[in-house]
Amino acid sequence: MYCPFCANHSSSVIDSRVVDSGSAIRRRRECPECGGRFTTVEKAMLLVVKRNGVTEPFSRDKVILGVRRACQGRNVSDDALKRLAQEVEETVRLKGTSQVNANDIGLAILDPLRELDEVAYLRFASVYRSFDSAEDFEKEIRMMRRHAKSSLK
Repeated sequence: MYCPFCANHSSSVIDSRVVDSGSAIRRRRECPECGGRFTTVEKAMLLVVKRNGVTEPFSRDKVILGVRRACQGRNVSDDALKRLAQEVEETVRLKGTSQVNANDIGLAILDPLRELDEVAYLRFASVYRSFDSAEDFEKEIRMMRRHAKSSLK
């Protein structure tokens, strides 16, 4: 790590803390050359393991893009989609691992999307869960109704 004061090529870590609910690491550093102290913040990388085994960095934008397709024609704001993507990221980060399966991201999308818009939820669930027939939709709607009744009690 370059020293911002003298541009020395190395520095020592004198303190390290986890911040932002585990999504970043704050490090206090000291330059052995000039004695200057400075802070760095490193965002913890969250990797998504896809079904084919390929890994890629987690992207809120990809979550928003997928959910936006399900919300097409619905009255759902961009701010609501951004909040949903943030909630999904927080949910998968709470697992405490640096890698998460793509399937877990899909599962993390379902509940907040159902709360946001039921029609968009059904569209997303039909693709995510590979619905084959109208019966699959009926089962999901019955489950949604049971969920709605139990949350009212």
